[in-house]
Amino acid sequence: MAELDLLRFLAALAVVAFHYLVAYASVWGDRPAELFPALAPVAGLGILGVELFFIISGFVILMSVWGRGLGAFARSRLIRLYPAYWLSLAAIAALYGLTGAKALDPKLSPGEYLVNATMFQRLFKLTDASGVYWSLWAELRFYLLMSILVIVGVTYRRVLIFAGVWLAAVIGARILENGTVDEIVMPDYAPYFIAGMALYLIHKHGSSWLPWLYVAAGYGLSIGSALDRVQRRVDLAGFKNMPVTPVGVVITVTLIYLATSLVALGLLRLKPSRTLTALGGTTYPLYLFHSVIAVALIPLLTGDLPPWAVALTTTLTAIVVSYLVYSFAERPIQRLLKPRRSPQTPSSPGVQVEKASVP
Repeated sequence: MAELDLLRFLAALAVVAFHYLVAYASVWGDRPAELFPALAPVAGLGILGVELFFIISGFVILMSVWGRGLGAFARSRLIRLYPAYWLSLAAIAALYGLTGAKALDPKLSPGEYLVNATMFQRLFKLTDASGVYWSLWAELRFYLLMSILVIVGVTYRRVLIFAGVWLAAVIGARILENGTVDEIVMPDYAPYFIAGMALYLIHKHGSSWLPWLYVAAGYGLSIGSALDRVQRRVDLAGFKNMPVTPVGVVITVTLIYLATSLVALGLLRLKPSRTLTALGGTTYPLYLFHSVIAVALIPLLTGDLPPWAVALTTTLTAIVVSYLVYSFAERPIQRLLKPRRSPQTPSSPGVQVEKASVP
């Protein structure tokens, strides 16, 4: 779906804008919001690009598991997530191990880097090698919950039951405020995944009151979560350095839900093209690599170029490097790891459904 490729890329660009123009004070050696006072109020809202990723993930993962077994689902997620992740982890280790870079240094031991390679470092209470890795832990927990649905079999009715139970658990977790329950249920991020799943049901089967109820509930819960997350950042940095208002947060979350709802209804459609496919493929490496590129490039260029030129050059470099990683490293590795099916083997109905469902 070309429109999802574009939305994913825009989500990654929003995160890049937030980091480059607002968050990375240690990289710039100055407060970015003071360097870009006109852009900072909008760029600060890019913190919510991750939330757009989550709602798209709920949509796409449900689409990809329809008609699949647990083994195929697990294999597809491993092939999709780990190659680019390992490359980014190697780049981070090389940056801090072989250069004098200090900004955003996680200060990890070799053993801690190895634990990071599993992507389960947060389970062991270890520091992420990169600040952007936090969202991958949420994605992994979503996949583990989805595996339950895959085991029992994905049907329209079972998805509705699964989403309803998860939604009730979110409400219960917010009442209980228990750390262990929160780790499993993810009350701050689950509403996006649930809404994305409901939107896929609407896309696949047409509008019905219950999926739309889940979307509405997800939207209401997401507003509160987004306001809390952004406010924590404002409290940490100060409004001058994170000039984002509650109104801006509400508008951004509303636009996220509106755009994905239009996709689900078929009202926002784009013609597939190589460009959009490339943008979609570049998204994940861009999310993983833009921090490394910022640490390597921004201090080098600062002083020789005006801040806007440094930010633009770094952003374009990050996009180009991410495209190269996608084209010449990630895709070849994925092809190598992807199981080969004999052309003589007749396709079962389940395989045909899987082919039709994979984005």
